[in-house]
Amino acid sequence: MIHPVILAGGTGTRLWPLSRELNPKQFLRLTDDHQSMLQLTVDRLSGLETEAPLIVCQDEHRFLAAEHLRQKGYDHPRILLEPCGRNTAPALALAALECLESLPDGDADPLLLVLAADHDIADIEAFQDSVRQAERLARAGRLVTFGITPTHPETGYGYIQRGKPFPEGGFELARFVEKPDAETAGAYLASGEYLWNSGMFLFPARQLLSELAAHAPQILEACTAAMAHRTTDMDFIRVAPDAFEASPSLSIDYAVMERTNAGAVVPMTAGWSDVGSWSALWQIAKRDDQGNSLRGDALAEDTKNTLIHADSRLVATLGVSDLVVVETPDAVLIAHRERAQDIGKLAKRLSASQRNEARNHREVCRPWGFYDAIDQGHRYQVKRITVKPGAKLSLQMHHHRAEHWVVVSGTAKVTNGDRTYLVTENQSTFIPVGQTHCLENPGVIDLELIEVQSGPYLGEDDIVRFEDSYGRS
Repeated sequence: MIHPVILAGGTGTRLWPLSRELNPKQFLRLTDDHQSMLQLTVDRLSGLETEAPLIVCQDEHRFLAAEHLRQKGYDHPRILLEPCGRNTAPALALAALECLESLPDGDADPLLLVLAADHDIADIEAFQDSVRQAERLARAGRLVTFGITPTHPETGYGYIQRGKPFPEGGFELARFVEKPDAETAGAYLASGEYLWNSGMFLFPARQLLSELAAHAPQILEACTAAMAHRTTDMDFIRVAPDAFEASPSLSIDYAVMERTNAGAVVPMTAGWSDVGSWSALWQIAKRDDQGNSLRGDALAEDTKNTLIHADSRLVATLGVSDLVVVETPDAVLIAHRERAQDIGKLAKRLSASQRNEARNHREVCRPWGFYDAIDQGHRYQVKRITVKPGAKLSLQMHHHRAEHWVVVSGTAKVTNGDRTYLVTENQSTFIPVGQTHCLENPGVIDLELIEVQSGPYLGEDDIVRFEDSYGRS
């Protein structure tokens, strides 16, 4: 049986300002109006005989991942949490150990189908045909990578040179090469021997661990120690942080695939893109007869070959070309499309300056719903809070702020000190500074309310939790 492993740990800085540290591109609806990149990745498995996917992500993204999978019908998804980023080799070592730990009866050596959560594939049938071809090689003990048949001399991807063909399909893996210059990329395309490195794989789990033992034993040792003290928390699998942090940070390409004698590559022609930048998104998006990709409330006059993404207001352009214009409620990006690969530099500068625009959106997801920070000034902040049916915020208190709640729709069950009572539409309640309180939605529709905070300090770290349904400290 194939065990999908979906790597969802990236931050997607080159797609700022839409992608943020706490809401990166795998959780965004970039290529589909209704589904996130992670959800589309899960959908891609439909038609293949697989187990439920194992998601590998960062701890701070765990509730996002769980909610996106819940929306796809996985009420109790398997989510493996990385205590810190250590690249793909340690992540896949953990995934292989976890799959073997929970192996169904009769499945001697599961095949790990490794997918990135933030790629786009237009031709699902072609993708699945390549997976089935790779399965034959993997069952024969091969470590298979998928190479994308190049359509142009791309300098933004690494390449794989294919070797001799196998009788059952696919090719020997001759070598990996780094991102080339334009002239070299043109020579690769002309030769017909080179494929783009997709970062997708199909591995026999035990064979992968054996190769790690031979070529990267420190990674296997650290990950084995980390898994030896694994714990479960709701739907989340946690490993020992200290042990995992001792692992070297290496890609699976460098740790295993460039060193193994069991490598294979299967070509894939499926309309693949890593959606690694705004220019890459422009290339795969639907465009008008002027070459413009418009999303949201966008008005383009005398504008060519431009991507406009408007989140919350009208964005208009006049007499421009080859731009990327991205508007969110708290930030606007304007860049030349040829510089799209450098947008991550802006996100890094914002992060270094500890600007919230690098870390989160104005609308912030929480396991119980979300809030939108509508307005903020000296000693006050206004939020619009939405609580899902049956969800409950933690029992908490604040040292520095009072809160006034006005219910807009739905019904709120409020704990305010020693009292518990209901607050319905057009009613309000007040939470004094230092008062223990809790908010719950006992209804069957979303609870929406306006929260007005007042006090000398309004930071999110002024929360003392006493009880929490979601295991937060």
